[in-house]
Amino acid sequence: MSTTSVTPATQAAEPPETTVPDADLPVVGRRHPWRWFGVGVVLVLLAMFVHGLVTNPGWDWPTFFQFFTTRTIFSALWVTVQLTVYGTVLGFALGAVIATMRLSGSPFLQVVAWGYIWAFRSIPLIVQLLFWFNIAYLYQELSLGIPFGPEFVRFSTNNLFGPLGAAVLGLALHQAAYAAEIIRGGIISVDAGQVEAAAALGIPRSRQFFRIVLPQAMRSILPNGANEVISLFKGTSIVSVMAIPELFYQVQVIYGRNSRVVPLLMVATVWYIVLTTLLSIVQFYVERHFARGTARELPPTPVQRVRRTWRELKARAAR
Repeated sequence: MSTTSVTPATQAAEPPETTVPDADLPVVGRRHPWRWFGVGVVLVLLAMFVHGLVTNPGWDWPTFFQFFTTRTIFSALWVTVQLTVYGTVLGFALGAVIATMRLSGSPFLQVVAWGYIWAFRSIPLIVQLLFWFNIAYLYQELSLGIPFGPEFVRFSTNNLFGPLGAAVLGLALHQAAYAAEIIRGGIISVDAGQVEAAAALGIPRSRQFFRIVLPQAMRSILPNGANEVISLFKGTSIVSVMAIPELFYQVQVIYGRNSRVVPLLMVATVWYIVLTTLLSIVQFYVERHFARGTARELPPTPVQRVRRTWRELKARAAR
């Protein structure tokens, strides 16, 4: 009769016993009770706000709907859009020039650009608008010629700027000071090593800027730039002091006649919300376009998010 003994080497050679987890073990997701509590609080507050909008007679919704789509409001809205477009295009075009001057190697151009930004960011916008609107009070005539010498052309300033022209000029010059800093900040956010590498490869300077620097700088420029455009859109209400028939001015004229202040202010508010929402949607898709080189996958659009959430809810309901 023979016996076998288990040596330590034999023990080491035997594989350890493993336990196979139950294949039917349910997977429970992480619960977020406080998140649902916050959702409930927000929904209750939103319901209270909507209830107040519907039941409070002070909002005077019949008057709101009476004036919301009138021809006068549409004309005023078009003036507001024009002021925003002209101020944005001219302001960012001039701002790009000023940003280039600040980034140049010339101390003279840097000082001039810095002085412009300092001046137009320091003076309130309403003061700038009133200055251009009343420029004929300070300078009755302007002339072109040799400084302190003979004049070749002389013209009166009484008809130099109309109210709309003075408003566009004031908005554009004011916007250019902020746009210059936004553009400069976006450009300097790009790593300088990429420009050095492109120069070492012999890529022309213009191609370096438009194909390497600018696409990356746009990711920093766009959010701040969009905020400035939206601020300018709402800031056009300041030109009401110049009696320009933009949205807020026309609303003031109407409620000055019928004394329906709240519903007429809601007309302007809703239109501002609508156009600001459209600008935000445009901003989202432009930012998504410039995110192609930095993300493995583009961020989902709102429609794609809704579809994904709907599929997840259907999958949970099926389980």
